[in-house]
Amino acid sequence: MHVVQFLLPLRDNERRPFGRADFEQVRTELTERFGGVTAFLQSPAVGAWKEEGETVRDEMVLFEVMVDSLDRGWWSGYRAELERRFRQERILVRALGAETL
Repeated sequence: MHVVQFLLPLRDNERRPFGRADFEQVRTELTERFGGVTAFLQSPAVGAWKEEGETVRDEMVLFEVMVDSLDRGWWSGYRAELERRFRQERILVRALGAETL
């Protein structure tokens, strides 16, 4: 079993906020495909990184899905679609091994 996670920004690179419907669409797509999703929409995470010597900060929401098997091709295509929709150069999708207790 795997837990697949990714972060989506609350705003694009020009600081324009995405609408709640944008995040709801992702939640609906993942629920329909995998039967469920956890979306941490109320408490955004704050990320920080260095870019050209300056610290850049962004607020993001986390999506998480549990899957029995990892379809790397599907996730790669979905990541590219999210990058297009959320106007991002790169969205990190990570898969972590998991077992239920």
